[in-house]
Amino acid sequence: MAKKTDTQSPALHDADSHDLIRVHGARENNLKDVSIEIPKRRLTVFTGVSGSGKSSLVFDTIAAESQRLINETYSAFVQGFMPTLARPEVDVLDGLTTAIIVDQQRMGADPRSTVGTATDANAMLRILFSRLGKPHIGPPSAYAFNVPSVRASGAITVERGAQKAVKATFSRTGGMCTRCEGRGTVSDIDLTQLYDDSKSIAEGAFTIPGWKSDSFWTVRVYAESGLLDPNKPIRKFTKKEMQDFLYREPTKVKVEGVNLTYEGLIPKIQKSFLSKDKEAMQPHIRAFVERAVTFTTCPECDGTRLSEGARSSKIKRISIADACAMQISDLAEWVRGLKEPSVAPLLAALQHTLESFVEIGLGYLSLERPSGTLSGGEAQRVKMIRHLGSSLTDVTYVFDEPTIGLHPHDIQRMNDLLLRLRDKGNTVLVVEHKPEAIAIADHVVDLGPGAGTEGGTVCFEGTLEGLRASGTVTGRHLDDRAAVKETVRKPTGTLEICGATANNLQNVDVDIPLGVLVVVTGVAGSGKSSLVHGSIPPGEGVVSVDQGAIRGSRRSNPATYTGLLDPIRKAFAKANGVKPALFSANSEGACPTCNGAGVIYTDLAMMAGVASPCEDCEGKRFQASVLEYHLGGRNISEVLAMSVTEAEEFFGADETRTPAAHKILERLADVGLGYLTLGQPLTTLSGGERQRLKLATHMAEKGGVYVLDEPTTGLHLADVEHLLGLLDRLVDSGKSVIVIEHHQAVMAHADWLIDLGPGAGHDGGRIVFEGTPADLVADRSTLTGEHLGAYVGT
Repeated sequence: MAKKTDTQSPALHDADSHDLIRVHGARENNLKDVSIEIPKRRLTVFTGVSGSGKSSLVFDTIAAESQRLINETYSAFVQGFMPTLARPEVDVLDGLTTAIIVDQQRMGADPRSTVGTATDANAMLRILFSRLGKPHIGPPSAYAFNVPSVRASGAITVERGAQKAVKATFSRTGGMCTRCEGRGTVSDIDLTQLYDDSKSIAEGAFTIPGWKSDSFWTVRVYAESGLLDPNKPIRKFTKKEMQDFLYREPTKVKVEGVNLTYEGLIPKIQKSFLSKDKEAMQPHIRAFVERAVTFTTCPECDGTRLSEGARSSKIKRISIADACAMQISDLAEWVRGLKEPSVAPLLAALQHTLESFVEIGLGYLSLERPSGTLSGGEAQRVKMIRHLGSSLTDVTYVFDEPTIGLHPHDIQRMNDLLLRLRDKGNTVLVVEHKPEAIAIADHVVDLGPGAGTEGGTVCFEGTLEGLRASGTVTGRHLDDRAAVKETVRKPTGTLEICGATANNLQNVDVDIPLGVLVVVTGVAGSGKSSLVHGSIPPGEGVVSVDQGAIRGSRRSNPATYTGLLDPIRKAFAKANGVKPALFSANSEGACPTCNGAGVIYTDLAMMAGVASPCEDCEGKRFQASVLEYHLGGRNISEVLAMSVTEAEEFFGADETRTPAAHKILERLADVGLGYLTLGQPLTTLSGGERQRLKLATHMAEKGGVYVLDEPTTGLHLADVEHLLGLLDRLVDSGKSVIVIEHHQAVMAHADWLIDLGPGAGHDGGRIVFEGTPADLVADRSTLTGEHLGAYVGT
């Protein structure tokens, strides 16, 4: 090696002076000309109350611009296939590096998507079995449950010199189970829920939602197809009529001179209802599907999704179906024991992926787990796996509350991972509320002081000690510690669960007390959700508020989602003597130029589309004639621009009193959403805001038991106190509240704790403690007990 002769330290090179990300004049969403400097190759945590503008700054400004600039380096042809991103509202963004976003977006709920297919693990396992599996059944596709077997033969014309037809055969071996088509479950339709067989079609036999007797496309096709007797009760149909009624292939028929397609009832229901995501359905349609359709494990593949051939091929007595069903920590152990030089690189890559799962705290999952069943925190950690062990440096990693869904015991492990990414020379930006995660920051940016229009400014920038002394909302609450309740409420009854075996539960028997605040705790993967959601089905008297995403377009807003717009429209219509439909931007009152969107979208192919305010309605979304109608001196556009707090006062006043609207607004204020404007698009809400919006909506339901899944998600330390007050009010009004939670303040506030564990996956699934928080702290026999004891300072 060459020796250094120059002993003097060289002057700082120009290239080394770019060690800051500079943001000047950021105005995305509620940001008010924010200017900050973020140190590179350090861990920066962004704090502030929910809705203060953290995500707007980190995700919608810094990360979005980085991704946009990278996309622009590709050719116009490639950009045409990529998502188009608009330039954020910001004056200067300097010193950006490539941003890798690891967010909390739930993974797609497609029935064919599993943890294995969402990561590279399944692809590598398929190659492994195609090389080493005995008997050998074919290429990797023969082990894929998403690939059907195909056989074809016929004549093909080869255009080469003199054209001639050549006989050809084609076949492909796939691993898909033919019965369930790779879904693992088969659906059975309860015909009694579709029609009343004592009536004829003409008498209105159908009981399917939306199937009205005069509907041209549904009921009248059956009544006037000529294939069935519309006046004969369905139970008196002949065998052929019943076959045509339920299963007939699509057939062209003429109804009143119009060509329509007649199709058997079962395939029609499967196409119109069962092909859609259940969560995206309207509540009454979803209730119908849950009543009419039962999903059972496929009897042919036993839920493995794979064909018999794929299940017969084995390595060391393990088939690919067995491997995918194993807990990932056990599968990693099995792969480690395979010593085969011919596939050494593949085994090393597969082993690294599986060990990353274990390292990140997801060793309790299995590769066959449907990806749609993962919680927000689990989905985020699955996305992290591909970045662990990456050789890239000088990258900006952006995390959205990576500690969501993590027990205090697991947060330390997550902190270590974040520090490891930083120590490799990367910039790590984290949006976070947990004090344990804020504690590891090199640099803290606190936004606020309030939420919505009262936020959007930088209240503090500096070190953790500086934040403590700063007097900001976050600084004041950083060392908040809830005390364990001295007296607890007495239960009014019990909900008995016997022999629960869902997922990893090991024949659990537990009595959940009613009429009190019950908190279910345990490390991630210990079986909390399996116990609560799997054993207490949402139904009569049970209101379940989970972390599932709210589905809505940019036309949806808190007023439309909560049903608040209906009483407001009726109040306007009554005061002005006109139709309620005029006061909806999605109906008759919409501005004809922008169709009620308020903006005109111009698609510029591979360039970012432009959204410009509509010149006719000036972004107000309504026709000018509609805005002339007033209620209490305000038009509909001005009412939708009000915050929840303002609107609550407005609809409670004597002149504009609207009890139905006031009740919904009270609930929104109760869950801490007083700062939201009624017309704010749902697409601009943070994860925490969406969950609380769901909670406010469900509070109207006549439920006796409320089941909440980590309601502190996305909540600032100062708001947790507000949430505890809300839970207390629910219990004091006679409700039973069951909360799955990791936050120690909620645990300390509980009347009764049920702790699952002791570990995750097959090391969990048992009840390790039942009792009051005080008993758990005194006992300290479980991981939760140790962390709760440390938290309350005993």
